[in-house]
Amino acid sequence: MSYTVFATIPVKPEHMDAACEAVASIVPATRDEDGCIAFEPRRAADGSSSIMIFEQWANREAFDFHHAQDYTKDVFAKYENWLQSAPELVEVKPLEG
Repeated sequence: MSYTVFATIPVKPEHMDAACEAVASIVPATRDEDGCIAFEPRRAADGSSSIMIFEQWANREAFDFHHAQDYTKDVFAKYENWLQSAPELVEVKPLEG
């Protein structure tokens, strides 16, 4: 069974462009990872300074592998100064089953 997460990342407004660039920079490598089914970052359409990422992985191990990569750790290190508050990660499941 796949492991699916919806992440909401609240960014300080003055760092929103840099945060979007940082996340965008890891999209190709992330999508190339074994076990990545979907990695879809978006910014809020209402202009608020939040990044949302829909992530679907083959399993929890693939998700954990992604978070162990240097490029992912690099983005997290940058976030330390950019975030308004801690990111919220919510595991989601299909409505049916």
